[in-house]
Amino acid sequence: MSSAPVIEIQDLRKTYRVGQVDVPALRGVDLAVQPGEFLSIVGPSGSGKSTLFHIIGGLTPPTSGKVRIMDQDLASLSDAGRTRLRRRTVGFVFQKFNLLPNLTARDNIAVARYLGGGSQKADPQFDEILRLLGISQRLGHKPNALSGGEQQRIAIARAVVNRPAILLADEPTGNLDTANSKAVLEILRDLNQRTGQTILMITHNTEAAAYGHSTVHMRDGQIVQRTGA
Repeated sequence: MSSAPVIEIQDLRKTYRVGQVDVPALRGVDLAVQPGEFLSIVGPSGSGKSTLFHIIGGLTPPTSGKVRIMDQDLASLSDAGRTRLRRRTVGFVFQKFNLLPNLTARDNIAVARYLGGGSQKADPQFDEILRLLGISQRLGHKPNALSGGEQQRIAIARAVVNRPAILLADEPTGNLDTANSKAVLEILRDLNQRTGQTILMITHNTEAAAYGHSTVHMRDGQIVQRTGA
């Protein structure tokens, strides 16, 4: 792996105002993620995992600290600039599949390709990813005709259609049974190995976390331990 981080975070802090009370969600987080790394982030509810995820993805601004994505300081970008970076550089997979219910699986993926500025031409590499995901024969179906596992595979395809450098997965197996959870985790690992895509995965499940190269453990808004490679 390269020594130049694809994600670099320094003294990251986030405080939410709840009524008259300040509630700290992140308390000085430092983190570097290398290109091609598969990093799992674990911790109990309220540990700051999701806040960190949303800040890295440019969805939520920090209170203070620095976030650099692909050597770009997020604080230096306009709202439009962060949106462009998010669409072209970062793919998102959520616990709730968030598919558009009135569109087929194929059209859900096509919308993501269009919004990310991707070409509408045939892409042999993406076709191979569809085969890896095992959904090539399900693209004409709408979400309500797909199983939970199939919907999550479509969501992964949508997230990677424009070949983003970074994939952020927030509890991607949270709504799946054991067999589908294992299948999705193996797909993420295969994507990482075959395409060199950097993956950050939030999970409460230590068995799921083991699919990554390394694991960051969070508690009370801080990283308390990093294990693995």
